[in-house]
Amino acid sequence: MIVELVRRGEPPDMVLLAAMPEQPHTRPLIPLFRDWMDAHAVPNEMVEYKVTHCKHWPPYNDLLEACLTNGTLPSIAFGLHSCSARHKISPQDKWVKAWPPAQHAWGRGRNVVRLIGYDCSSRDNQRYAHREGHVSDLYDYRYPLREWGWDRDDCDRCIAGAGLPLFPKSSCFFCTSMKSAEVRALPPAELRLIVLMEARAAPRLRNVEGLWRRSTRTRPGSMTAFIRQEDLLDPVEIDAIIAEAPT
Repeated sequence: MIVELVRRGEPPDMVLLAAMPEQPHTRPLIPLFRDWMDAHAVPNEMVEYKVTHCKHWPPYNDLLEACLTNGTLPSIAFGLHSCSARHKISPQDKWVKAWPPAQHAWGRGRNVVRLIGYDCSSRDNQRYAHREGHVSDLYDYRYPLREWGWDRDDCDRCIAGAGLPLFPKSSCFFCTSMKSAEVRALPPAELRLIVLMEARAAPRLRNVEGLWRRSTRTRPGSMTAFIRQEDLLDPVEIDAIIAEAPT
């Protein structure tokens, strides 16, 4: 969306990126795309949720640290979506409210236009149907990819045409929406953190087995059980992480 808007001479006034514990394949692409935006005069800022009151010790900053300190799983593992609202939407809203162009627009009784990158593929059609008709006193919402009738293939061609690598799905490396193949592709450091997170949360879990919630015919509800089943870490190391996890 951003690349095509630039090509059409309609660059966004600001692009915000929310700092999250991304999958390893996403992390190097963030500075790469920020360099591209800088080269094309697209203002961009990285925003991050700031914790003001830590409930437990040690203090924490991001979603990963919050889960480890509080001995819990991200809210999506319980069927909720507050992790995205708190760590992505909230810091962006806070940043925009302090942004002079937004303040100027609101002072004149105008809304700020938010650009949302839903395309015309089947999955984004579902997302759009969920959002359609959403009304805000501060924002108007525009969906450029849908205006152009673009699907994922159109997006891939646009990105490749700009000389950029294709961008895989972005998510936290411990997200409930992770596919089995994505977990298999994680390096050992991230796998160990998943085992530690589930071990910390295990004494307090009642209705879910782990990050994948409940077992299916194709995989267990616990990512730790999957890591063990697939021999992604040495079983002795997995047992040691679980045994040494603070209670």
